[in-house]
Amino acid sequence: MTTTHTTPPHVPAPTATPPAGHPRRRTVVAATAASAALLPLAGGIPSAHAADGPAFLHGVASGDPLPDGVLLWTRVTPSPDAVPGSGKGRPVTVTWEVAEDKDFAEVVAHGTAEAGAAADHTVKADVRGLRPATTYWFRFGAGEARSPAGRTRTAPAEDATADSIRLGVVSCSHYEGGYFASYRHLAARTDLHAVLHLGDYIYEYGSGEYPLDGNIVRAVQPAHEIRTLADYRLRHAHHKMDPDLQAMHGAHPVVAMWDDHEFANDTWSGGAGNHTPDEGDWAERVRVAKQAYFEWMPVRPSTEGTTYRRIRFGKLADLHLLDLRSFRDKQATIGDGDVIDDPDRTLTGRKQLDWLKAGLSASTARWRMVGTSVMISPIAFGSVPAHLLGPLAELLGIPEEGLALNVDQWDGYTDDRRELLTHLRDQKIGNTVFLTGDIHMAFANEVPVKAASYPLAAPVATEFVVTSVTSDNLDDILHVAPDTISSVAEAAVQAANRHVKWLDMDSHGYGVLDVTAERAQMDYYILSDKTDRDATAEVRRSYRTLSGSQRIERADGPVRA
Repeated sequence: MTTTHTTPPHVPAPTATPPAGHPRRRTVVAATAASAALLPLAGGIPSAHAADGPAFLHGVASGDPLPDGVLLWTRVTPSPDAVPGSGKGRPVTVTWEVAEDKDFAEVVAHGTAEAGAAADHTVKADVRGLRPATTYWFRFGAGEARSPAGRTRTAPAEDATADSIRLGVVSCSHYEGGYFASYRHLAARTDLHAVLHLGDYIYEYGSGEYPLDGNIVRAVQPAHEIRTLADYRLRHAHHKMDPDLQAMHGAHPVVAMWDDHEFANDTWSGGAGNHTPDEGDWAERVRVAKQAYFEWMPVRPSTEGTTYRRIRFGKLADLHLLDLRSFRDKQATIGDGDVIDDPDRTLTGRKQLDWLKAGLSASTARWRMVGTSVMISPIAFGSVPAHLLGPLAELLGIPEEGLALNVDQWDGYTDDRRELLTHLRDQKIGNTVFLTGDIHMAFANEVPVKAASYPLAAPVATEFVVTSVTSDNLDDILHVAPDTISSVAEAAVQAANRHVKWLDMDSHGYGVLDVTAERAQMDYYILSDKTDRDATAEVRRSYRTLSGSQRIERADGPVRA
């Protein structure tokens, strides 16, 4: 694939000034399909080709914003038989253009790219020469066909002092578990700089395999568990046909990282919990899953085929994104403390951990945000009542006997965690905020070096964990109303883990992180019903950490959209 672009003349960078935050006690959002239709693509998906010519059926996307550029993405379908993963379809020359207005009267960059079967007719254009902290519109063309227009935004200049940075935060979007109403609500907002997806963007399971009882809301394609390149491509493509997902991608740049289900459940460097020898070679399955991911996601791949990287938002914040699947050792067995604490076992890999520590030390930003796909705070579940251990173990994907912790998280790799958190403490690195998904629950945590030393020893960081978009949590597994049985488990977890300041085991939704020089605040939005395509969203809680404190406190209300 080749791309070209024009470089606009230099214009002084504007100051990033999103709306100032204003707390409110309660916010209910009812973003309908119409209100989310900020862009043409939000109104629906084209269902036919014009005269059997090229068509843009999977929307448009942008990602990984820089001060002077952004990565653009689309997929062109050259003919009706060129379905994703088929290997069919002639090469197509695709044009792209970037403008400062949605009518494209002021085009500031343009170019071409070749889309062919080798990359499943996906297109990426890494556009540079743009102005910092600026909203742009972009679109693609092929022959007579024109894609929907997308909106994107560049990051602030590296030396700029932005008033605030506001990110949507999501994770765990299982297609069969419900509708992507969270994406629709995020698409309807005009105040976000980007959306951070913390992983499990797709799931590998066959239809009806997860949830285990087969109680699906809608059917995913392909219907079987995905293992081949064609399978992974088709699964990504099926997600990209969802109108709410298209609306989110078309409205905001997305900063994405993977977790395990982009490959298979409980992935580690040499295998996965959901991979058996009769399913083929694990290394080949990882290779094709990564290929499809980098084809279908607006992410810049590294030369090593990983997603760990760093994005800077001026002097206000750095965002360090981790890959916690490619380099980790196999998960330990529950109760095997010798293995869990083994200093020779790793979650991050030596190179990535050194990269993270060096980046945190060298950062001159006010805030250091770390995207970690699994929870870093130590959490003991042993105090949960016996009748809830089984369902909770099912949710976490671990055995219920002797349940004490989730060994797929940092809890299962304590030496890596000790080294990182000790580094923060000893180097006096403050204002580190971990942003986490994976567990299908919401948490607001203070992060101690050792749980046993808390609260006598001060925490060294804070952590905001967002719940799932659709993937099952405790009330789904138990088939009970939210905030009933789970309240017992929540109270038990907090009693045994005093650094956990709040948790919600039942809700689905998304987060909105607002960062200023004075504080970082997460507003936790929950959906009225994940099985309702038109679900409303309500702010369940808002928590913040004040600059220099490494403490969590409840905020009066959400920041104003």
